[in-house]
Amino acid sequence: MGMIENDWLQAVGGEFRKPYYKELYEFVKQEYSTRVIYPPADDIFNALHFTPLKEVKVLILGQDPYHNEHQAHGLSFSVLPEQKEIPPSLQNIYQELHDDLGCYIPNNGYLEKWARQGVLMLNTVLTVRAHQANSHQGKGWEKFTDAIIEAVNEQDRPIVYMLWGRPAQNKIPMLNNPKHLILKAPHPSPLSAYRGFFGCQHFSQANEFLKAHGVEPIDWQIENL
Repeated sequence: MGMIENDWLQAVGGEFRKPYYKELYEFVKQEYSTRVIYPPADDIFNALHFTPLKEVKVLILGQDPYHNEHQAHGLSFSVLPEQKEIPPSLQNIYQELHDDLGCYIPNNGYLEKWARQGVLMLNTVLTVRAHQANSHQGKGWEKFTDAIIEAVNEQDRPIVYMLWGRPAQNKIPMLNNPKHLILKAPHPSPLSAYRGFFGCQHFSQANEFLKAHGVEPIDWQIENL
């Protein structure tokens, strides 16, 4: 697994020395050596690499990585540039962005631009077997990503959480910083988007909150490739 080298190392590096993480590491190492696992091992911590803790403005919480080829690369909801088929949940995110902020719908699902602006796109589980959704749940990743969420919660500045669906909203008891804004909606999956994700206006609400507190808003428009 790729190493964490920025300010996240100080925030969550202590997790690497805990018994659960040693077990997780051995499990993941064995999985990569015997099966097809996504994302590529060097991309597991891309959410942290692309968005240092000191730069986090928004946290978008997903579940586990996409499990088909050329999709997962370490950012929740994002797929690699060469993946021409945009996943259904991301299509619905783009539709809401169009309705909320007038963004045009791009021809790709590569969201690194958001990450570079301070949008931490974190999955609660960071690896998955090919074609087996949720196959690495309960192996220890949840403890590690909880430590990441706790580190964000401790930041003494305005931060927005976009929590889509019940699994993400189960983290709300961890979030008690009065300087932060929690936005809740159903998941953008086609199974639930029509129950309130469409029309939630999370993107404009996030930008209005950031601007009201003197923070540069996010440019949500993803350009065509």
